[in-house]
Amino acid sequence: MNGSNGKVYSQPTNVVELEGMGARQNDDNDLVRLGKKPVLKRNFGFMSMLGFSCTVVITWEAFLIVFAQGFANGGPAGVVYGYIFVWLGNLCVFATLAEAASMAPTSGGQYHWVSMLSPPKFQKFLSYITGWFTVLGWQAFVASVGYLNGTMIQGLIILTDSTYQPQAWHNLMLYWAVIFFGVTINTVVSSWLPKFESVVLVLHILGFFAILLPLVILGPHGEPSDVFGTFINSGNWPTNGLSFFVGLLGNVFAFFGADGAFHLAEEIKNAAVVVPKAIVFSIILNGAMGFGIALGLLFCIGDIDAALHTKTGFPFIEIFQQAVHSTTGAALMTAIIITLSLCATVAVIASGSRQLWAFSRDRAVPGWQYLQRVNSRSAVPTTAVLVTTVISCLLALIVLGSSTAFNDIVSLSVVGLFGSYLLTAALLLGRRLRGDIKPYADSEKTLTNVSGAQLTWGPWRMPSLLGIIANIFAIFYLVIVFFFSLWPPTNPPTAATMNYSSLMLGATMLFSLLYYVFHARKVYDGPVIELNI
Repeated sequence: MNGSNGKVYSQPTNVVELEGMGARQNDDNDLVRLGKKPVLKRNFGFMSMLGFSCTVVITWEAFLIVFAQGFANGGPAGVVYGYIFVWLGNLCVFATLAEAASMAPTSGGQYHWVSMLSPPKFQKFLSYITGWFTVLGWQAFVASVGYLNGTMIQGLIILTDSTYQPQAWHNLMLYWAVIFFGVTINTVVSSWLPKFESVVLVLHILGFFAILLPLVILGPHGEPSDVFGTFINSGNWPTNGLSFFVGLLGNVFAFFGADGAFHLAEEIKNAAVVVPKAIVFSIILNGAMGFGIALGLLFCIGDIDAALHTKTGFPFIEIFQQAVHSTTGAALMTAIIITLSLCATVAVIASGSRQLWAFSRDRAVPGWQYLQRVNSRSAVPTTAVLVTTVISCLLALIVLGSSTAFNDIVSLSVVGLFGSYLLTAALLLGRRLRGDIKPYADSEKTLTNVSGAQLTWGPWRMPSLLGIIANIFAIFYLVIVFFFSLWPPTNPPTAATMNYSSLMLGATMLFSLLYYVFHARKVYDGPVIELNI
């Protein structure tokens, strides 16, 4: 491959023939059609990937953890109606992205799909920007999960030990311990990951009932009018409608990271079918459990002022204690949430590191020569896992600088990932309406679904009319969430409550653009064709 400066860069474009008809060989053939060399082990099946998809998102647990954001801007009614809107929006978004994943089941995910769907004139730049949006979103997401787990553990200590005096450095140590736990599972015992995720799926479902039943049986019961008719505008916004949209971020975070399975596509058996089915089913299952927890919590909320001002920092812990009238009982319920959230950290690090590895494989980030390496023994991109760890540990220092910094990290994650979703959904809709995508054909013997090649549907897709409706609603939803994720939680904002995610987004995009201008444009042409047919 010739760079724009005339320098020749080595690119292994070996010519191969598609072989065999076994399940593993079919998966490898799908990857070869995308010009990629199979190098990762396919250890995941449907159930382990369903477990991964459910536990990387942990909707009902995440709702409990961050519901106060939506409660302050929207109140009980805003939380309920916002949840339904976000659930429907995410179902349309990930059904849309699942179609793209079935067309091109690669760990690159969004930036590969943007590359294959973009007009040739814009393909290189748009895929590059999309890749950086995704890198930004996932690296910030790892940090936010580490922060949440560390502070929840600290909250549990506060609940059970009245003499404990929390310090910022305690939080930092807990944060790092959480991240290192996730890294250990992903590197030292990486072969356990599929079985680990299958076990966590069972715990995820059992934990739902272990929390919901004590809450609704032992807790106080409110009136339907209090839940479905009470709006709160604590952010002092001009209208309740505006407050509602600002408060959506809590519900959005409850569904966050559902694209994680896309980035493990090269480690999944029958990925073109299993990945879409696992993701769509996980959105339905997680959404239903999350809605049950949302209604249970709002009907049994008790003294909300005491919950919002609890010393633990997490209102759900105080609500548990009010419901079961026992510190021990509340501690056990909280421990279930922490355990499942810790397990989610494992999946988040796995997804974030695979996405970074894939983007590095296509020469789009500094140090790609090292980040693209895969451990020959474990078939895990260990360098990418370790770099993801370092980035999250450094972001911990920013988060600890302010108690409101977590909201900025969450907003940064939303902006990054939702920006990548939006570009993919818009381009797919355009191609669908123009009829540019051929019907699925398993017998294709040439490169497909890469830039400049023929586009074909994968084996999983929505019916034509339903697909168009889902695409349009997904774009509508993504635009709204992207816009309001940049807003501060209160009006007028102060230096402490200002949402600095737009500043961090701008800084990251500026760095990526400078890197593109001075270096990446010379070596990055979109997803690298490693093999030809």
